[in-house]
Amino acid sequence: MKRKIGYSCLLLMFLFPSWTLAGDFGKDDPSGNPGEWYVGTNPAVPKQPILFVHGLNSSSNTWWNENDMYDVAYRSGYKTAFIDLYPQKDMWANGALLASKLKEIYDYFGVKVVVVAHSKGGIDTQSALVHFGADRYVSKVITLSSPHHGSQLADLAYSNWAGWLAAIIGSKNEATASLQTGYMSQFRSQTDGSSGKVPFYTMGGTSWGGFGGSLYWGGLYLSGYGSNDGAVTTASSRLPNAQEVAIGKWDHKTVKEGSSTFSIFQSLLSSSSTHDAMSRKESALKTNTSSFIRGGEYKEHADETFWVEVGAKRITIDWLASNSMEDVYLTSPDNKVTALKPSGKDQESYFNGAFHHVGTVENPIEGEWKVSSLSKEPGAYLLNVGFTSPLNDDLVVTTTEKGVSVQSSIVSGFTEHTRFEFYPKGKPLSQSDKGSGAVFNGGEGTYNLTTDIKSDYKGKPFNRTIIQSVYLNQNGQIVKQ
Repeated sequence: MKRKIGYSCLLLMFLFPSWTLAGDFGKDDPSGNPGEWYVGTNPAVPKQPILFVHGLNSSSNTWWNENDMYDVAYRSGYKTAFIDLYPQKDMWANGALLASKLKEIYDYFGVKVVVVAHSKGGIDTQSALVHFGADRYVSKVITLSSPHHGSQLADLAYSNWAGWLAAIIGSKNEATASLQTGYMSQFRSQTDGSSGKVPFYTMGGTSWGGFGGSLYWGGLYLSGYGSNDGAVTTASSRLPNAQEVAIGKWDHKTVKEGSSTFSIFQSLLSSSSTHDAMSRKESALKTNTSSFIRGGEYKEHADETFWVEVGAKRITIDWLASNSMEDVYLTSPDNKVTALKPSGKDQESYFNGAFHHVGTVENPIEGEWKVSSLSKEPGAYLLNVGFTSPLNDDLVVTTTEKGVSVQSSIVSGFTEHTRFEFYPKGKPLSQSDKGSGAVFNGGEGTYNLTTDIKSDYKGKPFNRTIIQSVYLNQNGQIVKQ
Protein backbone atom coordinates (compact mmCIF):
# COMPACT_ATOMS: atom_id res chain seq x y z
CA MET A 1 0.00 0.00 0.00
CA LYS A 2 1.36 3.40 -0.98
CA ARG A 3 2.31 5.86 1.74
CA LYS A 4 1.35 9.52 1.19
CA ILE A 5 3.99 12.09 1.97
CA GLY A 6 2.91 15.19 3.87
CA TYR A 7 4.24 18.73 3.63
CA SER A 8 6.69 18.37 6.51
CA CYS A 9 8.26 15.31 4.93
CA LEU A 10 8.68 17.03 1.60
CA LEU A 11 10.24 20.04 3.30
CA LEU A 12 12.78 17.82 5.01
CA MET A 13 13.50 16.12 1.72
CA PHE A 14 14.19 19.50 0.10
CA LEU A 15 16.54 20.42 2.94
CA PHE A 16 18.26 17.03 2.95
CA PRO A 17 18.16 15.65 -0.60
CA SER A 18 19.92 12.45 0.43
CA TRP A 19 16.94 11.49 2.56
CA THR A 20 14.64 9.47 0.34
CA LEU A 21 11.01 8.64 0.93
CA ALA A 22 8.89 5.70 -0.12
CA GLY A 23 5.76 5.59 -2.17
CA ASP A 24 3.54 8.23 -3.71
CA PHE A 25 4.12 11.92 -3.00
CA GLY A 26 0.37 12.57 -3.13
CA LYS A 27 -1.89 15.05 -4.86
CA ASP A 28 -1.72 17.80 -2.26
CA ASP A 29 2.03 18.14 -1.94
CA PRO A 30 3.30 21.63 -2.71
CA SER A 31 5.64 22.24 -5.61
CA GLY A 32 9.19 23.31 -4.87
CA ASN A 33 11.01 26.49 -5.76
CA PRO A 34 13.08 26.83 -8.95
CA GLY A 35 16.38 25.05 -8.48
CA GLU A 36 15.19 22.67 -5.77
CA TRP A 37 15.50 18.99 -6.57
CA TYR A 38 14.91 15.81 -4.65
CA VAL A 39 14.89 12.06 -5.06
CA GLY A 40 12.40 9.26 -4.80
CA THR A 41 12.78 6.04 -2.88
CA ASN A 42 15.50 3.62 -3.94
CA PRO A 43 13.93 0.38 -5.22
CA ALA A 44 15.17 -2.89 -3.75
CA VAL A 45 17.41 -3.53 -6.77
CA PRO A 46 17.91 -0.03 -8.18
CA LYS A 47 18.48 0.59 -11.87
CA GLN A 48 19.64 3.62 -13.87
CA PRO A 49 18.63 6.97 -12.28
CA ILE A 50 16.06 9.05 -14.16
CA LEU A 51 15.70 12.81 -13.81
CA PHE A 52 12.21 14.07 -14.69
CA VAL A 53 11.99 17.63 -16.04
CA HIS A 54 8.66 19.46 -16.26
CA GLY A 55 7.43 21.85 -18.95
CA LEU A 56 5.87 25.28 -19.39
CA ASN A 57 3.88 26.75 -16.49
CA SER A 58 4.38 23.53 -14.57
CA SER A 59 6.39 22.10 -11.69
CA SER A 60 7.87 18.84 -10.52
CA ASN A 61 4.60 17.63 -9.06
CA THR A 62 3.28 17.15 -12.60
CA TRP A 63 4.97 13.73 -12.42
CA TRP A 64 2.83 12.46 -9.52
CA ASN A 65 -0.14 14.83 -9.20
CA GLU A 66 -2.88 12.95 -11.09
CA ASN A 67 -0.04 11.13 -12.82
CA ASP A 68 1.45 7.71 -12.12
CA MET A 69 4.82 8.29 -13.82
CA TYR A 70 6.77 8.35 -10.55
CA ASP A 71 4.92 5.29 -9.27
CA VAL A 72 5.49 3.31 -12.47
CA ALA A 73 9.20 4.23 -12.55
CA TYR A 74 9.63 3.24 -8.90
CA ARG A 75 7.80 -0.07 -9.30
CA SER A 76 9.90 -0.78 -12.39
CA GLY A 77 13.05 -0.51 -10.27
CA TYR A 78 14.46 2.87 -11.31
CA LYS A 79 16.04 5.50 -9.13
CA THR A 80 14.25 8.82 -9.64
CA ALA A 81 14.92 12.50 -9.21
CA PHE A 82 12.71 15.53 -9.81
CA ILE A 83 13.52 19.20 -10.30
CA ASP A 84 11.70 22.51 -10.37
CA LEU A 85 12.71 25.01 -13.04
CA TYR A 86 11.35 28.49 -13.67
CA PRO A 87 7.80 27.95 -14.98
CA GLN A 88 7.75 31.15 -17.06
CA LYS A 89 11.34 31.78 -18.14
CA ASP A 90 13.04 30.98 -21.43
CA MET A 91 15.39 28.13 -22.31
CA TRP A 92 18.46 30.23 -21.51
CA ALA A 93 17.51 30.91 -17.89
CA ASN A 94 16.26 27.37 -17.36
CA GLY A 95 19.20 25.87 -19.23
CA ALA A 96 21.68 27.64 -16.97
CA LEU A 97 19.76 26.63 -13.84
CA LEU A 98 19.36 23.01 -14.92
CA ALA A 99 23.04 22.71 -15.86
CA SER A 100 24.15 23.77 -12.38
CA LYS A 101 21.76 21.31 -10.75
CA LEU A 102 22.66 18.43 -13.07
CA LYS A 103 26.16 18.49 -11.61
CA GLU A 104 24.70 18.19 -8.10
CA ILE A 105 22.44 15.34 -9.21
CA TYR A 106 25.34 13.58 -10.93
CA ASP A 107 27.45 13.91 -7.78
CA TYR A 108 24.60 12.51 -5.69
CA PHE A 109 24.02 9.40 -7.82
CA GLY A 110 27.64 8.97 -8.89
CA VAL A 111 26.61 8.14 -12.47
CA LYS A 112 25.11 9.89 -15.45
CA VAL A 113 21.33 10.23 -15.44
CA VAL A 114 18.74 9.69 -18.13
CA VAL A 115 16.57 12.79 -18.52
CA VAL A 116 12.88 12.35 -19.29
CA ALA A 117 11.47 15.77 -20.17
CA HIS A 118 7.94 16.89 -20.97
CA SER A 119 7.06 19.71 -23.37
CA LYS A 120 9.32 22.78 -23.00
CA GLY A 121 11.41 20.80 -20.51
CA GLY A 122 12.99 19.07 -23.50
CA ILE A 123 14.14 22.42 -24.90
CA ASP A 124 15.44 23.54 -21.50
CA THR A 125 17.35 20.26 -21.23
CA GLN A 126 18.97 20.61 -24.64
CA SER A 127 19.94 24.18 -23.76
CA ALA A 128 21.59 22.95 -20.54
CA LEU A 129 23.54 20.25 -22.39
CA VAL A 130 24.61 22.18 -25.48
CA HIS A 131 24.99 25.76 -24.28
CA PHE A 132 25.88 25.33 -20.60
CA GLY A 133 28.15 22.28 -20.68
CA ALA A 134 25.98 19.79 -18.79
CA ASP A 135 26.34 17.00 -21.35
CA ARG A 136 28.98 15.31 -19.14
CA TYR A 137 26.27 14.51 -16.55
CA VAL A 138 23.64 12.96 -18.84
CA SER A 139 23.68 9.66 -20.74
CA LYS A 140 20.61 10.29 -22.90
CA VAL A 141 17.47 12.42 -23.14
CA ILE A 142 13.89 11.33 -23.88
CA THR A 143 11.50 14.15 -24.77
CA LEU A 144 7.74 13.75 -24.48
CA SER A 145 5.99 16.04 -26.96
CA SER A 146 8.53 18.83 -26.74
CA PRO A 147 7.98 21.71 -29.22
CA HIS A 148 11.50 21.51 -30.65
CA HIS A 149 10.52 23.82 -33.50
CA GLY A 150 8.21 26.04 -31.46
CA SER A 151 4.46 26.17 -31.06
CA GLN A 152 2.00 27.84 -33.42
CA LEU A 153 -0.17 28.50 -30.36
CA ALA A 154 2.63 30.73 -29.08
CA ASP A 155 2.59 32.48 -32.46
CA LEU A 156 -1.16 32.99 -32.06
CA ALA A 157 -0.83 34.33 -28.52
CA TYR A 158 1.68 36.95 -29.69
CA SER A 159 -0.19 37.86 -32.87
CA ASN A 160 -1.72 41.25 -33.49
CA TRP A 161 -5.31 40.10 -32.97
CA ALA A 162 -4.67 38.03 -29.82
CA GLY A 163 -2.47 40.57 -28.06
CA TRP A 164 -5.22 42.18 -25.98
CA LEU A 165 -6.53 38.87 -24.63
CA ALA A 166 -3.09 37.36 -24.00
CA ALA A 167 -2.01 40.47 -22.09
CA ILE A 168 -5.11 40.61 -19.88
CA ILE A 169 -5.07 36.92 -18.89
CA GLY A 170 -1.32 37.05 -18.26
CA SER A 171 -0.15 34.50 -20.81
CA LYS A 172 2.68 36.66 -22.15
CA ASN A 173 6.00 35.85 -20.52
CA GLU A 174 9.57 34.94 -21.47
CA ALA A 175 8.74 31.26 -21.81
CA THR A 176 5.80 31.61 -24.20
CA ALA A 177 7.61 34.31 -26.19
CA SER A 178 10.61 32.01 -26.66
CA LEU A 179 8.35 29.27 -28.06
CA GLN A 180 7.32 31.32 -31.07
CA THR A 181 8.36 29.36 -34.14
CA GLY A 182 10.55 32.20 -35.40
CA TYR A 183 12.54 32.39 -32.19
CA MET A 184 12.87 28.61 -32.17
CA SER A 185 14.24 28.72 -35.72
CA GLN A 186 17.10 30.79 -34.38
CA PHE A 187 17.54 28.46 -31.39
CA ARG A 188 17.72 25.47 -33.74
CA SER A 189 20.38 27.21 -35.85
CA GLN A 190 22.42 27.89 -32.70
CA THR A 191 21.98 24.39 -31.28
CA ASP A 192 21.73 21.63 -33.86
CA GLY A 193 25.31 21.77 -35.05
CA SER A 194 26.63 21.06 -31.55
CA SER A 195 24.07 18.61 -30.21
CA GLY A 196 25.61 15.22 -31.02
CA LYS A 197 27.32 14.31 -27.73
CA VAL A 198 24.21 13.03 -25.92
CA PRO A 199 21.62 10.96 -27.81
CA PHE A 200 18.07 12.33 -27.90
CA TYR A 201 14.88 10.33 -28.38
CA THR A 202 11.50 11.90 -29.10
CA MET A 203 7.84 11.00 -28.71
CA GLY A 204 4.72 12.86 -29.83
CA GLY A 205 0.94 12.58 -29.75
CA THR A 206 -2.02 12.87 -32.10
CA SER A 207 -5.02 13.16 -29.75
CA TRP A 208 -6.66 16.32 -28.40
CA GLY A 209 -9.58 14.89 -26.50
CA GLY A 210 -13.30 15.42 -26.95
CA PHE A 211 -15.38 18.47 -27.81
CA GLY A 212 -14.98 21.14 -25.15
CA GLY A 213 -12.02 19.47 -23.46
CA SER A 214 -9.07 21.52 -22.24
CA LEU A 215 -6.93 20.54 -25.25
CA TYR A 216 -9.65 20.34 -27.89
CA TRP A 217 -9.59 23.92 -29.11
CA GLY A 218 -5.84 24.13 -29.19
CA GLY A 219 -5.92 20.93 -31.20
CA LEU A 220 -8.53 22.30 -33.56
CA TYR A 221 -6.46 25.41 -34.27
CA LEU A 222 -3.27 23.37 -34.68
CA SER A 223 -5.02 20.95 -37.05
CA GLY A 224 -4.44 23.57 -39.73
CA TYR A 225 -0.73 22.79 -39.28
CA GLY A 226 -1.05 18.99 -39.18
CA SER A 227 -1.51 16.25 -36.58
CA ASN A 228 -1.01 17.36 -32.99
CA ASP A 229 -1.66 16.58 -29.32
CA GLY A 230 -3.64 19.74 -28.50
CA ALA A 231 -0.54 21.83 -27.77
CA VAL A 232 2.33 20.63 -29.99
CA THR A 233 2.29 19.36 -33.57
CA THR A 234 3.84 15.98 -34.22
CA ALA A 235 6.21 17.65 -36.69
CA SER A 236 7.45 20.00 -33.97
CA SER A 237 7.94 17.10 -31.54
CA ARG A 238 10.63 15.74 -33.86
CA LEU A 239 14.22 16.82 -33.43
CA PRO A 240 17.05 16.87 -35.99
CA ASN A 241 19.65 14.15 -35.33
CA ALA A 242 17.34 12.40 -32.86
CA GLN A 243 15.52 9.09 -33.01
CA GLU A 244 11.74 9.18 -33.00
CA VAL A 245 10.55 6.47 -30.62
CA ALA A 246 6.83 6.70 -31.29
CA ILE A 247 3.93 8.87 -32.37
CA GLY A 248 0.86 7.63 -30.54
CA LYS A 249 -2.71 8.48 -29.63
CA TRP A 250 -1.70 10.59 -26.65
CA ASP A 251 -2.66 14.16 -25.90
CA HIS A 252 -0.31 16.68 -24.32
CA LYS A 253 -1.25 15.47 -20.82
CA THR A 254 -1.37 11.71 -21.28
CA VAL A 255 1.98 11.62 -23.10
CA LYS A 256 3.67 12.23 -19.73
CA GLU A 257 1.64 9.65 -17.79
CA GLY A 258 3.47 6.53 -16.70
CA SER A 259 0.72 4.11 -17.63
CA SER A 260 0.60 5.64 -21.12
CA THR A 261 4.22 5.92 -22.23
CA PHE A 262 6.74 4.48 -19.72
CA SER A 263 6.63 1.03 -21.28
CA ILE A 264 7.24 2.59 -24.70
CA PHE A 265 10.54 4.23 -23.77
CA GLN A 266 11.64 1.87 -20.96
CA SER A 267 13.96 -0.11 -23.21
CA LEU A 268 15.95 3.08 -23.86
CA LEU A 269 16.76 3.59 -20.18
CA SER A 270 19.54 1.01 -20.05
CA SER A 271 23.04 2.22 -20.76
CA SER A 272 23.43 -0.36 -23.54
CA SER A 273 20.62 0.96 -25.74
CA THR A 274 21.71 2.32 -29.11
CA HIS A 275 21.07 5.60 -30.85
CA ASP A 276 20.30 6.15 -34.51
CA ALA A 277 19.58 9.54 -36.05
CA MET A 278 16.08 10.03 -37.41
CA SER A 279 16.02 9.64 -41.16
CA ARG A 280 12.69 11.41 -41.65
CA LYS A 281 13.09 14.63 -43.62
CA GLU A 282 10.17 17.03 -43.54
CA SER A 283 9.52 20.63 -42.76
CA ALA A 284 8.48 21.15 -39.16
CA LEU A 285 6.62 24.31 -40.07
CA LYS A 286 3.52 24.54 -42.21
CA THR A 287 1.41 27.62 -42.91
CA ASN A 288 -2.20 27.49 -41.72
CA THR A 289 -4.59 28.82 -44.39
CA SER A 290 -7.82 27.66 -42.75
CA SER A 291 -8.39 30.35 -40.10
CA PHE A 292 -9.98 33.77 -39.75
CA ILE A 293 -8.86 35.62 -36.63
CA ARG A 294 -10.12 38.79 -34.98
CA GLY A 295 -9.76 40.20 -31.47
CA GLY A 296 -9.67 43.28 -29.30
CA GLU A 297 -11.23 44.94 -26.27
CA TYR A 298 -14.88 45.29 -25.28
CA LYS A 299 -16.86 47.16 -22.65
CA GLU A 300 -20.33 45.62 -22.68
CA HIS A 301 -20.47 43.93 -26.06
CA ALA A 302 -18.39 43.03 -29.10
CA ASP A 303 -19.39 42.10 -32.65
CA GLU A 304 -17.38 40.57 -35.49
CA THR A 305 -18.34 39.58 -39.03
CA PHE A 306 -16.74 37.11 -41.42
CA TRP A 307 -17.48 35.69 -44.86
CA VAL A 308 -18.00 32.05 -45.74
CA GLU A 309 -17.09 31.18 -49.32
CA VAL A 310 -18.96 28.95 -51.73
CA GLY A 311 -18.11 25.27 -51.21
CA ALA A 312 -17.09 25.43 -47.55
CA LYS A 313 -17.87 22.10 -45.87
CA ARG A 314 -17.77 23.22 -42.25
CA ILE A 315 -17.02 26.20 -40.04
CA THR A 316 -16.01 25.99 -36.38
CA ILE A 317 -16.27 29.09 -34.23
CA ASP A 318 -14.35 29.60 -31.00
CA TRP A 319 -14.96 32.84 -29.09
CA LEU A 320 -12.44 33.32 -26.27
CA ALA A 321 -12.92 36.06 -23.68
CA SER A 322 -11.09 37.19 -20.58
CA ASN A 323 -14.26 36.85 -18.50
CA SER A 324 -17.42 34.80 -18.66
CA MET A 325 -19.82 36.20 -21.26
CA GLU A 326 -23.56 36.41 -20.66
CA ASP A 327 -24.41 35.45 -24.23
CA VAL A 328 -22.57 34.82 -27.48
CA TYR A 329 -24.68 34.46 -30.64
CA LEU A 330 -23.95 33.42 -34.21
CA THR A 331 -26.13 34.94 -36.95
CA SER A 332 -26.18 33.38 -40.42
CA PRO A 333 -26.67 35.25 -43.71
CA ASP A 334 -30.36 34.25 -43.68
CA ASN A 335 -30.71 35.76 -40.17
CA LYS A 336 -30.93 32.51 -38.23
CA VAL A 337 -29.55 33.05 -34.72
CA THR A 338 -27.78 30.31 -32.76
CA ALA A 339 -26.26 30.56 -29.29
CA LEU A 340 -22.64 29.47 -29.05
CA LYS A 341 -22.20 27.01 -26.20
CA PRO A 342 -20.03 27.90 -23.22
CA SER A 343 -17.18 25.41 -23.11
CA GLY A 344 -15.56 26.27 -19.81
CA LYS A 345 -12.31 27.89 -18.85
CA ASP A 346 -9.10 27.25 -20.76
CA GLN A 347 -6.58 25.38 -18.61
CA GLU A 348 -3.67 25.27 -21.03
CA SER A 349 -0.54 27.38 -21.17
CA TYR A 350 -1.11 29.89 -23.94
CA PHE A 351 -4.64 31.10 -23.13
CA ASN A 352 -4.96 29.81 -19.58
CA GLY A 353 -7.94 31.45 -17.89
CA ALA A 354 -9.82 32.46 -21.04
CA PHE A 355 -13.48 31.44 -21.41
CA HIS A 356 -14.59 29.59 -24.55
CA HIS A 357 -17.92 29.77 -26.39
CA VAL A 358 -18.00 27.38 -29.31
CA GLY A 359 -20.06 26.14 -32.22
CA THR A 360 -19.81 24.13 -35.43
CA VAL A 361 -21.90 24.52 -38.58
CA GLU A 362 -21.95 21.79 -41.21
CA ASN A 363 -22.38 22.83 -44.84
CA PRO A 364 -22.71 26.54 -44.01
CA ILE A 365 -24.38 28.81 -46.55
CA GLU A 366 -22.13 31.33 -48.25
CA GLY A 367 -22.30 34.95 -47.24
CA GLU A 368 -21.66 37.21 -44.28
CA TRP A 369 -21.91 35.73 -40.78
CA LYS A 370 -21.87 37.62 -37.50
CA VAL A 371 -20.80 36.82 -33.94
CA SER A 372 -22.25 39.02 -31.15
CA SER A 373 -21.43 38.93 -27.45
CA LEU A 374 -22.67 40.53 -24.25
CA SER A 375 -20.78 40.98 -20.98
CA LYS A 376 -21.39 42.72 -17.65
CA GLU A 377 -17.78 43.84 -17.40
CA PRO A 378 -15.05 45.03 -19.77
CA GLY A 379 -12.39 42.70 -21.09
CA ALA A 380 -10.75 41.31 -24.21
CA TYR A 381 -11.71 38.67 -26.76
CA LEU A 382 -10.35 36.55 -29.58
CA LEU A 383 -12.43 35.07 -32.40
CA ASN A 384 -11.08 32.05 -34.25
CA VAL A 385 -13.09 30.74 -37.19
CA GLY A 386 -11.79 27.51 -38.66
CA PHE A 387 -12.80 26.64 -42.24
CA THR A 388 -12.99 23.19 -43.75
CA SER A 389 -12.87 24.20 -47.38
CA PRO A 390 -11.29 23.12 -50.69
CA LEU A 391 -9.73 26.58 -50.88
CA ASN A 392 -7.44 25.90 -47.92
CA ASP A 393 -5.08 23.63 -49.83
CA ASP A 394 -5.09 25.88 -52.89
CA LEU A 395 -3.70 28.91 -51.07
CA VAL A 396 0.07 29.24 -51.22
CA VAL A 397 1.70 31.65 -48.78
CA THR A 398 5.20 32.90 -49.52
CA THR A 399 7.19 34.79 -46.89
CA THR A 400 10.45 36.42 -47.86
CA GLU A 401 12.56 39.28 -46.56
CA LYS A 402 10.35 41.54 -48.71
CA GLY A 403 7.10 40.53 -47.02
CA VAL A 404 4.16 38.12 -47.27
CA SER A 405 2.28 37.24 -50.47
CA VAL A 406 -0.53 34.81 -51.28
CA GLN A 407 -1.20 32.96 -54.53
CA SER A 408 -4.01 30.68 -55.67
CA SER A 409 -4.91 28.85 -58.86
CA ILE A 410 -8.62 29.65 -58.49
CA VAL A 411 -8.69 32.95 -56.58
CA SER A 412 -7.01 36.12 -57.79
CA GLY A 413 -6.73 39.76 -56.82
CA PHE A 414 -5.68 39.25 -53.21
CA THR A 415 -5.38 42.22 -50.89
CA GLU A 416 -2.87 41.56 -48.12
CA HIS A 417 -2.27 43.66 -45.03
CA THR A 418 0.51 42.58 -42.67
CA ARG A 419 1.11 43.86 -39.15
CA PHE A 420 3.90 42.73 -36.92
CA GLU A 421 5.20 42.54 -33.39
CA PHE A 422 8.99 42.83 -33.37
CA TYR A 423 11.23 41.47 -30.61
CA PRO A 424 14.72 42.90 -31.20
CA LYS A 425 17.75 40.80 -30.39
CA GLY A 426 19.27 41.75 -27.06
CA LYS A 427 16.04 43.02 -25.52
CA PRO A 428 13.85 41.03 -23.12
CA LEU A 429 11.27 38.92 -24.91
CA SER A 430 8.63 40.80 -22.93
CA GLN A 431 9.41 43.97 -24.90
CA SER A 432 8.24 44.44 -28.47
CA ASP A 433 7.70 47.07 -31.13
CA LYS A 434 4.67 47.27 -33.42
CA GLY A 435 4.48 48.10 -37.09
CA SER A 436 2.87 47.45 -40.45
CA GLY A 437 3.62 47.79 -44.14
CA ALA A 438 7.33 47.25 -44.80
CA VAL A 439 7.73 44.23 -42.59
CA PHE A 440 11.42 43.72 -41.95
CA ASN A 441 12.59 47.20 -41.08
CA GLY A 442 13.64 46.76 -37.47
CA GLY A 443 16.83 44.75 -37.80
CA GLU A 444 17.72 41.41 -36.21
CA GLY A 445 15.14 39.70 -34.05
CA THR A 446 11.82 37.84 -33.97
CA TYR A 447 8.92 39.10 -36.09
CA ASN A 448 5.39 37.88 -35.34
CA LEU A 449 3.42 38.47 -38.54
CA THR A 450 -0.37 38.79 -38.81
CA THR A 451 -1.51 38.96 -42.43
CA ASP A 452 -5.19 39.56 -43.23
CA ILE A 453 -6.07 38.57 -46.77
CA LYS A 454 -9.26 39.17 -48.71
CA SER A 455 -10.47 38.65 -52.25
CA ASP A 456 -13.57 37.57 -54.17
CA TYR A 457 -14.44 33.97 -54.96
CA LYS A 458 -17.39 33.28 -57.27
CA GLY A 459 -18.76 36.74 -56.65
CA LYS A 460 -18.57 36.61 -52.85
CA PRO A 461 -15.93 38.06 -50.49
CA PHE A 462 -13.33 35.65 -49.22
CA ASN A 463 -11.14 36.15 -46.13
CA ARG A 464 -8.44 34.44 -44.10
CA THR A 465 -5.84 35.36 -41.47
CA ILE A 466 -2.28 34.06 -41.78
CA ILE A 467 -0.20 34.05 -38.59
CA GLN A 468 3.53 33.36 -38.74
CA SER A 469 6.68 33.98 -36.78
CA VAL A 470 10.12 34.40 -38.35
CA TYR A 471 13.60 35.31 -37.18
CA LEU A 472 15.68 37.79 -39.17
CA ASN A 473 19.42 37.32 -38.66
CA GLN A 474 22.16 39.95 -38.63
CA ASN A 475 22.50 39.66 -42.41
CA GLY A 476 18.85 40.54 -42.96
CA GLN A 477 17.93 36.96 -43.89
CA ILE A 478 15.08 34.82 -42.58
CA VAL A 479 16.40 31.86 -40.58
CA LYS A 480 14.91 28.68 -42.04
CA GLN A 481 14.14 25.46 -40.18
